[in-house]
Amino acid sequence: MRAHYLQHVPFEGLGSIEPWLRGAGYEITNTQFFRSAELPDFDQIDLLVVMGGPMSVNDEDEFPWLRKEKKFIRDVIEFGKPVLGICLGAQLIAGSMGAIVYKNPVKETVL
Repeated sequence: MRAHYLQHVPFEGLGSIEPWLRGAGYEITNTQFFRSAELPDFDQIDLLVVMGGPMSVNDEDEFPWLRKEKKFIRDVIEFGKPVLGICLGAQLIAGSMGAIVYKNPVKETVL
């Protein structure tokens, strides 16, 4: 089985999901959008994990790969594959399926 994850920034990796996937026998591949927007064929993966990041699901002008990513997520879902979204990843799933994602009026993190 093959799990593929989408990573938006270097500091938002799989974390504790990785040992679980490896223990379940998954081969793990990734797309690191901060390096390349190259995506696999969606029919070649068994599970998609969409990680978080500090950008907004609506920041397509600043991060043009978001359009391609949302289409990929929608294709994976429509193909019937399971998809897990963490933080931004959950918002990307919602946005890719047509939901409107709004900015939170309260800042979620303090840097």
